[in-house]
Amino acid sequence: MIRIILMSIMLVPFVLHAEMRCEAGKCQVGKCEVGKCGAALIKAAKVPKKAIDKKELPIQQESLGMKCEAGKCASSMSTNKKVPSKTSSKVSNKKPTIEQLFNVRTVEVKEIQSSKKQTNYGYIVAQDSRTINITAWFSGYVKELYVDTLYQKVKQGQALALVYSPEVYKAKQDYLNAIRFHAKRPSPAMVRSTKTKLLLLGVSQTEILDVSKKSKISKYTTIYAPTSGWVFEKNIKQGSYINNKKSLYKITDLSKVWLEAKLFQNELSAFEKFDNFTVSIKGFDKVYTAKKELLYPMIDTKEATSTLRLSIDNGDEVLKPGMYAKLQSSSKKSTKLVIPRTAAMRKGGIWYVFLATEFKGEYEPLAVELKPLDNKQFEVSKGLVVGDKVVNNALFMMDSDAQINSIY
Repeated sequence: MIRIILMSIMLVPFVLHAEMRCEAGKCQVGKCEVGKCGAALIKAAKVPKKAIDKKELPIQQESLGMKCEAGKCASSMSTNKKVPSKTSSKVSNKKPTIEQLFNVRTVEVKEIQSSKKQTNYGYIVAQDSRTINITAWFSGYVKELYVDTLYQKVKQGQALALVYSPEVYKAKQDYLNAIRFHAKRPSPAMVRSTKTKLLLLGVSQTEILDVSKKSKISKYTTIYAPTSGWVFEKNIKQGSYINNKKSLYKITDLSKVWLEAKLFQNELSAFEKFDNFTVSIKGFDKVYTAKKELLYPMIDTKEATSTLRLSIDNGDEVLKPGMYAKLQSSSKKSTKLVIPRTAAMRKGGIWYVFLATEFKGEYEPLAVELKPLDNKQFEVSKGLVVGDKVVNNALFMMDSDAQINSIY
């Protein structure tokens, strides 16, 4: 009897353990009868009320994935069911874009009026046609020198020197005698002949007229300036002897000057399209308009440059030969589409821009054709229209995702 009681006591924990696995309708071993699902055993095992709180039972049932129907508990694990993925991809014809959630600045493709420009440098040069050498057409001695210094400005008709020439003196006498003889016996041919001789000797019309009016001749002959300008050369001195082979003065008129600008070989073709030229001199505010005259048909082998000659009106005579000048050349204005240089990037020999799409924060890489306009802008030849918005800083869009996905 005692042995049976001991065996019963030893079997109680085992039964209790087996029965405790069915709690609150959660049965994993055997079946539960209606209303008899371990209620007595729960009380005997002294299970805390909190563990069988009715409010927590649904949470525990759902968390374990168990179902209890009419006291029968069966497993309904979700691992054996195939749940459709919410992230399944759908086929889309949308062009590849780059999404940037941070702030990106864009600029509009705009249309401007511009012209091609080029800058060159050169020197102011006196025009050859406005430089005159004064040479005596007769021999003689310098009685008085009126212009005795270099770089003196003279006016047309101004006396330069007073010279005694035996040859001119004799020609004057012949002319006077012809006039007197013509008064007694008409001989117009003789008068014309002697007058022509004086003109060929370089005697001025004023002196010839004085001989015919006053019937009196002077032993001295005056040399006059044939044009206004600056004395750039002087080869005559007071009391010196002159002959008909020696240059006495060189006078240069600076009312018009040349600019001889240096052009490199690769710039020659562009100058055929330029039609507007302006010249500026460092230290002077005035800007001069120049006119293209001649492109020298030769190349300087030492400098590998050619020379472009331009004519400049210099009425105020501010420009002086030897001045270093800046030449700005430009063509006629034309309409062009432009974008900032920062808005384009080059990859694989192709220019790309990032075009703003209709979706905020998405930008489409677009291949375009560009050519440099100046140091700040590109001219758009193909790929964009007025009003398109592109990212201002294309290099900012070069993220790893875009390159890995081969978007551009």
